[in-house]
Amino acid sequence: MTAAPLRRRSTTASARAPAPAAPPATPPDTSRAADKPGGARRDAFFDNAKYLAIVWVAIGHAWEPFYAGSRTSAALYLVVYAFHMPAFIVISGYFSRSFTFRPDQVQRLITGIAVPYVIFRTAYAVFRYAAGDQPDLSVGLLDPWFLTWFLPALFMWRLTAPLWRIIRLPVPVALAVAALASVSPEVGSDLDLQRVLQFLPFFVLGLRLTPEHFRLLRRRAVRIAAVPVALGATVFAYWAVPRMNDAWFYHTDSAQKLGAPWWCGVLMQLAMFGCSLVLTGCFLAWVPGRRTWCTTLGAGTLYGYLLHGFLAKGSRWWHWYDAAWVATPWGHIAVTLIAAVVVTLLCTPPVRRVFRFAVEPRMRWAFR
Repeated sequence: MTAAPLRRRSTTASARAPAPAAPPATPPDTSRAADKPGGARRDAFFDNAKYLAIVWVAIGHAWEPFYAGSRTSAALYLVVYAFHMPAFIVISGYFSRSFTFRPDQVQRLITGIAVPYVIFRTAYAVFRYAAGDQPDLSVGLLDPWFLTWFLPALFMWRLTAPLWRIIRLPVPVALAVAALASVSPEVGSDLDLQRVLQFLPFFVLGLRLTPEHFRLLRRRAVRIAAVPVALGATVFAYWAVPRMNDAWFYHTDSAQKLGAPWWCGVLMQLAMFGCSLVLTGCFLAWVPGRRTWCTTLGAGTLYGYLLHGFLAKGSRWWHWYDAAWVATPWGHIAVTLIAAVVVTLLCTPPVRRVFRFAVEPRMRWAFR
C-alpha cells in the first residue's frame, strides 16, 4: 500500500500536532501519590520515564523546522513522534487505574487538568496575539491550540476510566473506536475530538497494565532487543519520509481528509498503534529503574510540557532558526542540546514554585 505523498504543513497547521508537545503523564502524571494504584510512594522508574519523555517532546518540537531540509532529521522526527505521546498516554492511563470519582479525585481532576487548561489556553492566545500570529485576541476554549490539546483529552479519558475497567476486551473496543474515528470526517474539531478518539487505545492499554508488565519490559533481553528494533525503525522512517504523509502520526484528521480511501484509515490506525506500541516498549525498556539525578524532575514534567511551548513557538516567530549556523550539522546538535537543557530547567523546583499557581492551583476556597 502506498500512502499519500509527503506534505509539510504550514506553521499554523503543524501547531496542532502533538507534541507534545510536547508535551507534553499528564503529559506527565497529574495525580498525587495518594491517587496512584495502591497509594504507593512515587516510583523512580515512572518519574524517570516522564522526565525522559518530556525531553523527547521538546527535542521533537526543536527538530520540526529541520524536517523539510534534511531527510535524516525528518526520519528522526518521525520516530520521536511515533512514541513520545503514546508513552505519555500509556503512563497516564496506568495512573488512572484507581480513578473512581472519589471527591478528592474529582477535585484533583479540576485543579490539575481543567483549570490549568483554561489558564494556559488563555495565556497562549495572548502570546499569539502579542507575537502577531493571530490578528484578534480570541481564546476559544473549545479549540485547543498547540500542546494544550492534551489536557482536555486527559480530562475526558480519565472520566471514562471506570467504564474501561468493567467492559470485556477494552483494548480491542478502544481500537475499534479509534478506527471508526479515523474514517469519520464528520467528527468535529471541538476539543480536538478526532485526536482524543484516535489516541484512546493507548490510554485504555495503560489502564490494563500492571507493575509486572513494566518489570518485563526492563529485563536484560528486552533491553538488548530494543536497540536493533529502534535502529530498524529509524531506517524504515528514512525510507518512508518521501513516501508517507507525516500527518498520520498526528492523529488529527480522518483518512478522507488526508486524501486516502476510508479503508486506509482503518489499516493505518492499526499499523500506527502497533508501531507506536513497539517503540514505546523500546523507550521504556531503557528507562532507569533506580533513583538518578533526574528522578526528582519527573514530578515537574507538566511544568516543562506547558511552559516550553512558549519558547518552541517564539523561536519560529522571532526567526531564531534563520541564523546560518543553525542549518549546519553542528547547529542541529546545538539546538537539540538547548531544547533538552531548557525543558530540564523548566522542570526544576524553583520554576515549579513560581508557576504552581497556574499548573497546580490548590483552590481550597472553591471546595468544601
